[in-house]
Amino acid sequence: SKTVDMPEIKQIYDLGIRDFGENKPQELARKSQELTDANWHQIGTLQKNKVKYIIDRVRLIHSVDSLSLAQEIDKRAKQLDITINCLLQINISHEESKHGIEEKDVIEFVKNLQQYKNISLIGLMGMAPYESDKEKTRPYFQRMKEIISDVNSKKIYGSELTELSMGMSNDFQIAIEEGATMVRVGTSIFGERTYK
Repeated sequence: SKTVDMPEIKQIYDLGIRDFGENKPQELARKSQELTDANWHQIGTLQKNKVKYIIDRVRLIHSVDSLSLAQEIDKRAKQLDITINCLLQINISHEESKHGIEEKDVIEFVKNLQQYKNISLIGLMGMAPYESDKEKTRPYFQRMKEIISDVNSKKIYGSELTELSMGMSNDFQIAIEEGATMVRVGTSIFGERTYK
């Protein structure tokens, strides 16, 4: 629902959709005041100084990519006596323009997350590079599945990671075939974005 105005979001909401994703914390904060019973997802990069805007409004943060961000989320959640569900963002495409931790750092990062008692790590998020031939995205999604299986088999986190957020409007079918439990299909629903 990023960049989409509330009238369009409410139309989709009226059709039964309850999960919406925002890139910008301020947009999530504003829109969540109008649709209080929707499930709001922070899908974009989250700066530490913006956590305060969404901490009491977000169902899931998809973009945890540093321990300093995790520490801020934990601190803010502890102040409210809540636990925040989070996904660890992995830079699976190894593109400099994309955020996320590197594959080689995942195990150590997950171990370190255990110290934050007001964060519940429930899965991983990753974005494949855009490919005109969608089939070329498959190896990236397969790798995400391998990483989550590796983390779970090592039993390094207190509970099993069950969520894989991967795939967008152009490649979500392949992502689902490879194990995605969440996809980002805003363009398919709302049309091409108009950036303001």
